[in-house]
Amino acid sequence: MKKEIIVRLTQSFEEAMRMEGSVEYWTARDLQILFEYADWDNFVNVIEKAKMACQNSKRSKYDHFRDVTKLIIAAKGAQREIPDYKLSRYACYLVAQNGDPRKESIAFAQSYFALQTRKQELLEKHIASVERLQMRNKLSQTEKALSSTLYQHGVDDQGFGRIRSKGDQALFGGKTTNEMKKKLGVPEKRALADFLPTISVKAKDFAGEITNFNVQKENLQGETQITEEHVKNNQGVRQVLIKSNIYPEELPPEEDVKKLEKRIKNQDEQAFLT
Repeated sequence: MKKEIIVRLTQSFEEAMRMEGSVEYWTARDLQILFEYADWDNFVNVIEKAKMACQNSKRSKYDHFRDVTKLIIAAKGAQREIPDYKLSRYACYLVAQNGDPRKESIAFAQSYFALQTRKQELLEKHIASVERLQMRNKLSQTEKALSSTLYQHGVDDQGFGRIRSKGDQALFGGKTTNEMKKKLGVPEKRALADFLPTISVKAKDFAGEITNFNVQKENLQGETQITEEHVKNNQGVRQVLIKSNIYPEELPPEEDVKKLEKRIKNQDEQAFLT
């Protein structure tokens, strides 16, 4: 494909992009023109195939294909509504994949939306990694605050370790911290939380926050009382997860948070150099 054609089509597709808040989308009526389909019904058939492909990829078609109407001016100035769709970038990619590749604009669109969708996926993955790292740091702060509170309520460092371990056992369905570390392949001297998915880290953090709050509110004293409180809170958080069919002991491990932190730092630095 000639460079001037690529430049022209890139401009056309970017000019057709619309925004709803911070969300970008294209309309099917605009895409029909860009994809050089003269007949709307024929283009709808392509959209229906794209919807099916979306479902087959385990994504909700309702998140990517939204039924809307478009107001047009008919004969003698009369107005009437015609059906249309708001299409996400991923939806546009699927429509292009199910279109006629002999059309130059569709052959271009298949690459255009594939590359742009990949960029978005990379961005989403990067954001998810940053959120996991932030959540891990938040858990460290919560556990530090809880340790300080427990020290004031008659629990030493060893006692805090035992209480935290009992909490893990309650959260992970009876599996101890060491059992979970073996299950996930966590090195003996590393913290379990460094390899947990974000949802599990959040669960541990929330249970710890509740324990810290209630120890101070109820003026709980000693290892026995505080262990009971911490176990109860972890069991409560576990029940919330189970209601959403999430069993934390069955979730696979995530990347070592230390490696993740280094990778994110390198990616961020590289972004400013390119």
